Parts: sequence; C-alpha cells; structure tokens
Amino acid sequence: MLVLTRKLGESITIDDNIKIRIEKIRGKQVRLGIEAPKETRIYREEVYQAIKKQNEDASQAKPDATRAVSKLLKTDAISDGVTPPAAFVAKGPQDQE
Repeated sequence: MLVLTRKLGESITIDDNIKIRIEKIRGKQVRLGIEAPKETRIYREEVYQAIKKQNEDASQAKPDATRAVSKLLKTDAISDGVTPPAAFVAKGPQDQE
C-alpha cells in the first residue's frame, strides 16, 4: 500500500484520468474531491463491501427461490394490470417446451 501525506488543497493523480484532492479537514474527518471519468465507479468502502456481499448472496440463490420471486413479480404485475415484458419474465425448467 502506498501511503502519502497531503495538505489541504493538495491532490494526487492516478493514471492520467483520476485526481483526488483534499477539500476540507475537520478534526478526524477529511473531505475528498474526486475527478474521474463518468464510467469509473467510486464507492465508500462499506458500500462496496455491501454490494459485493449482495452479489455473492444473489449468485448462490437456489432455483426454487428464484422461481418464487419470479412468480411474485408476475402476480404483482398482473394485479396492477400491467403485463411484464418477456425479457423480465424468468422461465424455469417447468416452462420449457
């Protein structure tokens, strides 16, 4: 890990397209300004870890649970008078021809 010391108003540059500037220091908190391309995803660490965990949990979902959610979504859409687009309707093995 690279550890740098910066003062208020100073910055660091990563590659040619990401700049991190020290915007404000108040007690133990430091406010950072980040300039990066729009396609660059930037998260606070705790948010990133939560997203990562949700993705891992979703990838381990059992097929029966996935079918149950799909059925609920279909039921909700029909009760609202809306027919879900085919792209959003999951098909399980029982729906295969």
